[in-house]
Amino acid sequence: MSVTTASATTTSATTTSATTTSDASAKSLIVGGLTAAAVAAAATSGVAVAGEAAGVGLDIAGEPIPVAGFALLTAVFSCVGLVLALVLRRWARRPRTAFVRTTIVLTVMSLVPDVLVDAPVSTKLLLMLTHLVAAAIVIPAVARRLPA
Repeated sequence: MSVTTASATTTSATTTSATTTSDASAKSLIVGGLTAAAVAAAATSGVAVAGEAAGVGLDIAGEPIPVAGFALLTAVFSCVGLVLALVLRRWARRPRTAFVRTTIVLTVMSLVPDVLVDAPVSTKLLLMLTHLVAAAIVIPAVARRLPA
């Protein structure tokens, strides 16, 4: 009887340990992802301000893009990426690989509207740069917190 009790206790402790580790890694993913989103939002705003200071217009079809819009959209889409990472962490066989591949494809796709928008080439390039800066910050920060 004591052998069964010891086995049940060991199994219970292993399950509790796995759950605690899983919860800790999910928390790390969320905190790291939100931190990366905030850093990327600040960075894209900085790129927009620097571009504007260098004489690159932030107008699309005659309408100005507010600098705060860069931060807001970066934060929103970074959080979408974080949700994607959480979903892949749960259901993908290799979450890190799936996340990196998916987000690289999504980053490339995000450049298409920048190419098509009614704006000078310099504005288009600045917009594309902000996408690449955000991706360069968020993708590695989130990917390193996912299981390989």
